[in-house]
Amino acid sequence: MATREPRRAWLLMAAGDDRGYGGNEGYDDEYGAYYSWDSKVVNHKNLTVGDPVALWDKRRLLGVSVIEEIERSTGHKLQNRCPVCRTTAIKPRKTKLPRFRCDDCKAEFDTPRSEVVEVEIYRARYDAAWTDLDGLLDDREIRGVQANKGEFNAMRRLDWAAFSDVLERKHADRALRRVVGRLPDVAWGPTLDIAVDVPQGFRESLVRVRRGQREFREALLTAQGHRCAFTGAAPARVLEAGHLYSYARIGEHRAHGGLMLRRDIHRLFDDGLLAVDPEHGRVDVAEDLESCPQYARLHQQPLTLHLRDEQVDWLTQHWTEHRTVAD
Repeated sequence: MATREPRRAWLLMAAGDDRGYGGNEGYDDEYGAYYSWDSKVVNHKNLTVGDPVALWDKRRLLGVSVIEEIERSTGHKLQNRCPVCRTTAIKPRKTKLPRFRCDDCKAEFDTPRSEVVEVEIYRARYDAAWTDLDGLLDDREIRGVQANKGEFNAMRRLDWAAFSDVLERKHADRALRRVVGRLPDVAWGPTLDIAVDVPQGFRESLVRVRRGQREFREALLTAQGHRCAFTGAAPARVLEAGHLYSYARIGEHRAHGGLMLRRDIHRLFDDGLLAVDPEHGRVDVAEDLESCPQYARLHQQPLTLHLRDEQVDWLTQHWTEHRTVAD
């Protein structure tokens, strides 16, 4: 019997003073939404759409998510090297002079040798499933769940099984369910072989999709309009087709199995922080959200559309999972 390969996952160092730039000027990151790197970075080709990721800042865990999309483009960057041995293993010092010191040959200097190099630039987006876990794990705990304990790269392999066990022990079950629930329904399209000419070179994108998700959203928009079921009228670009059941478990789109939801409402509904009392058709806001006025005011408000019987059935299951069990 073949041994099942462990799930590939990544530990990513968020941009900041502690992220080693390899002699360049740094990266454009927004750690709760996307992560950037280039072809000079170790593991630059190994991250894949659908991989779970954990972000940290070398001191604490920041959060977890799943890669939804990877954009790639060509570009140039300024790279600084040691003038003695020409390595990029240099970093400006905060107080000491000379300003630079080479980690390899130990040379000290005020001005590095600079050159412009052509690179491939990558950006991974994962904001749809992002769950903030700021400070839940410290640096010692995070290093303990690396796949290779001695690795020090900015993008390194994460032991997903060990990391999941730690999250469970820390009572971060909701975050873990959110990530795991988005893993089984990943679909990989063919790699784009055609380069699209743009002023800065080319750009291609690998996107994690749910099969039929676009058609499912269009059907809900037609039936329900440009309206969030919880908050009312909203631009189409901020509305998402929210399943009333776990698509990861069922694996298909049901005709009346969804609601149009504003992006933030969708996330809170998936987490169970927002629910619908199926008996009265009114919004129930969890205690965790009571300190946020924009959500607290939704409590006991009716939905903005009339529910079908099938939707009430799904909402009853959601209510049972997130409210009845909690009681």
